[in-house]
Amino acid sequence: MKEKIRIFLETDLLEKYLLENTTNEESLQVERYIAMYPEVKAEYDALQDNLEAFAKMHGVKTPDGLKEKITARIRGEKTGRKKFLRYAVAASISACLFAAASYFFYNENQDLQQKNTIVSNQIKDLKQDMKAQLEDVRNQFIVLQNPKTKRYTVKGNKKAKELKAVAYINPVKKLSYINVSKLPNLPEDQCFQMWAEVNGKMVNLGVIKEAGSENNLMALPYGENAMSYITIEPQGGNKTPTIENIVANISY
Repeated sequence: MKEKIRIFLETDLLEKYLLENTTNEESLQVERYIAMYPEVKAEYDALQDNLEAFAKMHGVKTPDGLKEKITARIRGEKTGRKKFLRYAVAASISACLFAAASYFFYNENQDLQQKNTIVSNQIKDLKQDMKAQLEDVRNQFIVLQNPKTKRYTVKGNKKAKELKAVAYINPVKKLSYINVSKLPNLPEDQCFQMWAEVNGKMVNLGVIKEAGSENNLMALPYGENAMSYITIEPQGGNKTPTIENIVANISY
């Protein structure tokens, strides 16, 4: 029986169940194991606590000023309606005033529609950004908690002896992350930059701004026999890596 429980715990069904990604059949299996086996119940409770901690740690803060923008938009719409009513009354008194009011309202309505489109697009972009960030947090949780994840210690070469990092590779979920925990000091006009070799081409993964905490992970492209690099580049980053300034290789 213990072997059966061990095999179950080595799968990612508990994580999928927590994230509501299981099928009905898988959900029934997980709920049955939780109810029947204390070991599974304990592991489920621990994962639930970890996920809650992750969610709090990476909670996405509503951008500053969003509430004010939406409120202004509503007020603008109300103002547009009031203007329309005033010009409509004036139009009933004089045909000339009606023509002038209609023309003015048309322009106002066009402007309002344009502003409405801008605000709607901003809200849409915000939702997409939040969805992407939450997806990244979900992937980080899976990588750190899944027993299939492999960990590789990364150290810098002679040019960056103090550099320390840990790469997390999950071949089952095909996810890769790296946590750069320590960076050497550089002159103000230089920075560290992350690169990945994808299909024979070097892809810029961005400037490493500072060493992160244990839960501050940077996503890496996953691939068979993939390679990533850390280089020293001019401040602000480079479009192509400076090969002679490679300070760390990450193979996975």
